[in-house]
Amino acid sequence: MYEAIAANRWRTLMLVATFAALVAAIAYAAGEWFVPGGGVAALPFGLGVSALSAAGSYLAGDKVVLAMSQARELREGEEPQLRNVVEALAIGSGVPMPKLHVIEDSAPNAFATGRDPAHASIAVTRGLLDKLERTELEGVLAHELSHVANRDIRTMLLAAVLAGTIVLFADLLFRSLRFGGGRRRGRDRGGAGGLLLVVALVLAIVGPIVARIITLAISREREYLADASGALLTRYPPGLAGALRKIAADREPLEVANKATESLYIANPLKDRPVFLDGLFDTHPSIEERIRRLEAM
Repeated sequence: MYEAIAANRWRTLMLVATFAALVAAIAYAAGEWFVPGGGVAALPFGLGVSALSAAGSYLAGDKVVLAMSQARELREGEEPQLRNVVEALAIGSGVPMPKLHVIEDSAPNAFATGRDPAHASIAVTRGLLDKLERTELEGVLAHELSHVANRDIRTMLLAAVLAGTIVLFADLLFRSLRFGGGRRRGRDRGGAGGLLLVVALVLAIVGPIVARIITLAISREREYLADASGALLTRYPPGLAGALRKIAADREPLEVANKATESLYIANPLKDRPVFLDGLFDTHPSIEERIRRLEAM
């Protein structure tokens, strides 16, 4: 179990490093394309713009997500079993007690949000509370608390900042090429300009796609890590495995979920799976593979 957690963290680190390298490449190409010798200066500029846009999401994103999900914060005394389970798990994981919210929807699901453990919230649906046994509920809540303890919101924010930087420079490159500036720059620079034109065109088209693929890969790895960490916290992997089976078997989509929030949930709340390149563009690993890994612990 500990080996699986360490391996997952290493894979996530490698994905982030690859992401950063892609950002550097496309930013450098964009800088050189617009101003010869400007490649080095372009990277901090793009990162700064993306970081500013991400700062607002980092500070207030949890409130936006909870409002979009129609999650109601529990009052003192409501849902005592839920509160007792989370309190025990929070003590075991060494994180502060998060705020608890309920989404009045019969589809079983849950998510965690918050920029750090001191500002964390966990939201569960009414369907999750009604349809899961206590050990299964513990498995789901341990998974969500593991997201909090592992700082997964921060990790995904970093991925979003890097992706935003790539999209920014790709858009600038594409607009330049589209409105003719690219052809003029290519002629002015001779053979080197032609090569730079090809590189810029490839990066402008492929960069955002690769950024999306890497972001989703990081998201899937963090789900595996939360599964393993949650199973370690409860010391009962069958609890989470059973919960995932029930969530997968329930074909009712979560009405308040959308493409912007689907990656937050413990399982895909939209109940849609792409046929083309199955798995590559998924926000979550397959339920079957997650259960297989849990059963192997």
